[in-house]
Amino acid sequence: MGPLKGIKVVDMTTVLMGPYATQMLGDYGADVIKVESLDGDVTRLIGPMRHTGMGPVFLNTNRSKRSICLDLKKPGGREAVLRLLKDADVLVYNVRPQAMARLQLGYDIVSKINPRLVYAGVFGFGQDGPYAAKPAYDDLIQGATALPALMAQTGDGVPRYVPNALVDRIVGLTAVGAICASLVHRDRTGRGQRVDIPMFETMAGFVMGDHMGGLTYEPPLDKGGYARHLSRDRRPYKTSDGYLSVIVYNDKQWENFFKATGRDDLRADPMFATFAGRAANIDVVYAELARIFETRTTAEWIDLLTKADVPVMPMHDLQGVLHDEHLEATKFFPVVNHPTEGPIRSMRVTATWSETEAEPVRLAPRLNEHGAEILREVGYSQDEIAAMVRDGVTRSPPDET
Repeated sequence: MGPLKGIKVVDMTTVLMGPYATQMLGDYGADVIKVESLDGDVTRLIGPMRHTGMGPVFLNTNRSKRSICLDLKKPGGREAVLRLLKDADVLVYNVRPQAMARLQLGYDIVSKINPRLVYAGVFGFGQDGPYAAKPAYDDLIQGATALPALMAQTGDGVPRYVPNALVDRIVGLTAVGAICASLVHRDRTGRGQRVDIPMFETMAGFVMGDHMGGLTYEPPLDKGGYARHLSRDRRPYKTSDGYLSVIVYNDKQWENFFKATGRDDLRADPMFATFAGRAANIDVVYAELARIFETRTTAEWIDLLTKADVPVMPMHDLQGVLHDEHLEATKFFPVVNHPTEGPIRSMRVTATWSETEAEPVRLAPRLNEHGAEILREVGYSQDEIAAMVRDGVTRSPPDET
């Protein structure tokens, strides 16, 4: 029974950023009600999959939730959402605020129905700037916060996106913190509030926290950028038979490295001997490490560096991560039996608590799997639910279609 047991979350999010945040809230014990369109969250269709509508991106971002589908453009759909919100603790949405206003579900309306509600929006841009109404996607925000430009500096000069929905997940994590902080405020004061978590501003702070550099000062001391991160040889090192992830960072680790490799010449070199010397000559340092690591096998290096207490990890591919000895020992990727999808690989909740241990309460739902159940909870009769199905406000339960 997780730390958020008893918290009711109405989840009006789609794709990845919002669903990732609400899945975490559900894993932490909240009752998360996922409100989907009649066609469902588009990530249901991203394959490969065993059954239509249950693709892996959806399965891995929507556990610990119940699903109801409603057409919010119809009065009956909007009325159903308002009933859900009357006793909810949190509403999370990820359309632009202008779209919520068009649906007549803006904070000015919803807060009158439930003054204790935390009304959380995860969307592109802060609402007090010229980008307020612009659409936003992970790739666009990566580009606007200099990530492809940084990738170009460290590679072949071609800007590239990070091959991960980095923005969506970072902003989703930020949203979880903001929502939990708002719940603490609500419990202290009795009042809910609107909280906006914009993608652009969140990622600008995330990236520039590392790379502001000399731009921190007025006038600037340089053009910005963290030299160690931008060194072209800051990468997995090639060994004689593969690759390896190593970082030799502080003075103690370098001393251990010198001893383990017999490189007394480097110990005497000012470019290697001190932290300041290494920082000022980071490209030279990393290039020399690259040459050194090509002289032995990956297994030899892991053994030698582990004994020397120099930080080292294998460089996995996607299949390798699944079989990492630590993750296997901690049972991070349990194979569980989904009611419709059969055996699937899940992932553990990463945070642990001594008093309120959290774990997924259910696996990702079929579209509208809990629709009738949820509507009954807010006072709809069976006849009223049947009428909503006939009117196209909702759908029949999946086992009846």
